[in-house]
This record gives sequence, structure tokens and C-alpha cells, in this order.
Amino acid sequence: MGKGYFTLKAHAEERFIERKSEFIGNAAPVTTEKEALEFINKIRSKYSDATHNVYAYILREGNLTRFSDDGEPHGTAGLPVLDVLRKEQLCDCAVVVTRYFGGILLGAGGLVRAYSAGAKIGIDGAEKIFLKPFDILEIRTDYGRYNRIAQLMSAHRVYTVDSDFSDSVYIKAKVPAERTAAFTDSVREATNAIVTVNVIGEEYGYEKD
Repeated sequence: MGKGYFTLKAHAEERFIERKSEFIGNAAPVTTEKEALEFINKIRSKYSDATHNVYAYILREGNLTRFSDDGEPHGTAGLPVLDVLRKEQLCDCAVVVTRYFGGILLGAGGLVRAYSAGAKIGIDGAEKIFLKPFDILEIRTDYGRYNRIAQLMSAHRVYTVDSDFSDSVYIKAKVPAERTAAFTDSVREATNAIVTVNVIGEEYGYEKD
């Protein structure tokens, strides 16, 4: 896995008026082109009576980048939206900026600024987050050592995913990959290597402050 990347936390919608034209910025996290297109079509359907539904998306899958001016003059809409995604260093996300024409022409420069602003407010509402590699851990211990393991998990900010208390204690947990080695060493030292920590998988995630 890589070192991490910026994406969006959730779908958000924001809007503003520019010289009587209404611009609506929708932004959302997506991980595949299918998800991106489904999101774009959902917004298009919601605002099917709009003058334009301009979009852009960037995916880690296949290093894919797409954008559309949706009838606006070439280079004044889709590309500015894509440029905002790039400047924010975002990927695995899609943005749709909808325009209801208000009767006043904005000119090429005005369109670039308006569509860029629509993308930015959508992104800001969706909340930019940094996803980094997490290791999925498996820990098995007896009840006598469980409290100590729990203390170490708290100290190293290891998060419980699932647990089972039967004849012994089974814990499935996750931790940012950069903390795995230190946590594993601390468990080994605290239990004289009786309790072991096994890495059974990996995923991307984010930590709340």
C-alpha cells in the first residue's frame, strides 16, 4: 500500500448566486468509475431542468481522470473543476457543479471563476480528509493478560474492530501501519512473548483528531 492520499469524507451540497445564475456544487467520495458515474447521474437527475451539470472526477483506480463542460464553452467549466481537485490534491472523489442560467452572460473568465468556486464550496462542505494505510490485527490472549493488552491498545491508539470473550479473549483491531511495529513490540515485552499480534489484512482509513 502507498503512504496515503486526500479524499472527501462525505457527500455535501452548497450553492451561491453569481450575476443571477445559480451555481450548485455537489462533491462526494467515490472509489470506482461506476460509483463516480452513478453519483454524476444522480445529480443530473435531481437537477434535470438545469442549464448545465458540469463534472470532474479523479480515481486512484487506473489513475483515471475525467471531466465534462456539459455544453459550456470549452475550457471554462469542466477543466476548472478538475483543476480545483488537483490543487486540493484530492483523488477518489467526484464533483458536479450545476448551473441555472440567470440571463446574464459571465464571459469566459467569469465562468472559470464561478465553476471553480462551485467546486471549492462543494469540496469544503464534504470535508477533506487524509486516508492512510491501516493494518488489521488479530490478538489472542488469556483473561489474566487482557487488561494489560487493553492498556497497551489505548496507549498506542489501536482501535477495536471486533472481540470475542469465550475460553480466551480474541480481539480484531486496526492501527495505522506506522504504529504496528511499536505496538507489537510492546505486547511482546509486556507478556514475555506469550501473547502475539498477527497482521491479517490492510485497508485505508483516517483518524479523528
